[in-house]
Amino acid sequence: MFSDISITWLFVVFAIAGTVVVLASIRATGLADVIADRTRMGEAMAGGIVLGAATSLAGVVVSVDAALSGDASYAFSNAVGGIAAQTLFLAIADMLHKRANLEHAAAEPANLFQSVMLIILLSLPICAVSGPDIAYFGIHPVSVVLFLAYLYGVRLSTTVRENPMWRPVRTSDTRRDEPEDGDEPDRPVAGIAIQFAVLVAFMGAGGWVISQVGGQFIERFSLSSSLVGSLITAVVTSLPEFVTTLVAVRRGALQLAIGGIIGGNTFDTLFLVAGDVAFREGSIYHAIDPNDLYWLGTGLMMTAILLAGLILRQREGPARIGIESVLMILVYLTALTVEVTG
Repeated sequence: MFSDISITWLFVVFAIAGTVVVLASIRATGLADVIADRTRMGEAMAGGIVLGAATSLAGVVVSVDAALSGDASYAFSNAVGGIAAQTLFLAIADMLHKRANLEHAAAEPANLFQSVMLIILLSLPICAVSGPDIAYFGIHPVSVVLFLAYLYGVRLSTTVRENPMWRPVRTSDTRRDEPEDGDEPDRPVAGIAIQFAVLVAFMGAGGWVISQVGGQFIERFSLSSSLVGSLITAVVTSLPEFVTTLVAVRRGALQLAIGGIIGGNTFDTLFLVAGDVAFREGSIYHAIDPNDLYWLGTGLMMTAILLAGLILRQREGPARIGIESVLMILVYLTALTVEVTG
C-alpha cells in the first residue's frame, strides 16, 4: 500500500499516524481515570488492565502485521523494545514529579505484584529461545503457557487489589488512590466506555499504518529488522504510554501512571503470543536475531530495577529522582549504544 509513495510522504504518513495514536491516548487517560473511580476498580488496576491494554494496541498490531509478513525479528523486537522504552518513560516521569520519588509516592501492592508477574512472563520467552525448536500448528508451547500465565496473573492482581495481605507505610509524600472531587463513583460508566472504545480503535488503526511504514523503512534504507522494531516502531507505538504517564502524573493519579506502564508492559508480552500465532513458518522464538534477545534481557533487567525501587521507596535520590530511575536510564542508554554500534 505504501510501496509507491515517496520517502517524504512516507515520513509524513508515519508522523500523522504517530500523532493520532498519541492524541487518542491523551484523551483515553482521562477516561481511564474516570472508569477507575466509577467502577471502584482503582487506579493501579485500571492503569494495568484497561489503560495498559488500550495503549498497547498499536504495538500489537505492528507485531502481528510483521509476523504475518514473515519478519520474526521485526515482530519480536517491536514487543521487547517497547517494554524497555516504556519502563524508561517512568524514569523520565520521575524527573517531572517534584515532590518526591515517584515510586515512593505511588505505593500500591498491585503494582508490586504486576512487576513480579512481568518478570515471570519475560522469563518464558528466554526458556523458549534456549529450548528445543518445536511448534504445534506453528505455535510454540511456551506461547500457550505465557497466555495462560497472563490471564492467571491478572486474576491474582485483582485479588491483591481487593484483598491485600499487607499495606505500604503511609508518609506525607504518599499519594492515596481516591476518586476525584465531583466524580460520583456510582454514576453510569457505559458512555465513558464507548468513548474509550472509539479511541482504542483509532490507536489500532494508527498502529497498522506505523507497521506498514516501518516495513518500508527496513526495505528502502536496508535497516535491520531489530533496529527498526526496537528503536523506531517500538518507541513510536510506546508514545501513548509516555503521554498517558505524564498526563496521569500531572493529574496526581500516580498509581495510574505506574500501573499503566507496568500493566502495558505485561500486556506487551502477549505481542509475542500473537506474533507466534501469526508467524506461519514455525516457532517465532527460533527465528529471531541475537539482538532481539538482548532487548528482552534489557527489559527484564529494567523491570527488576523498577521492582526494587518500588520496594525500597527512596524519597529522594540523585537529581531529586530515585536511584532506580538513574539505573534504568543507564541500562537503556547502554542497550541503545549496543544496538546502534553493534
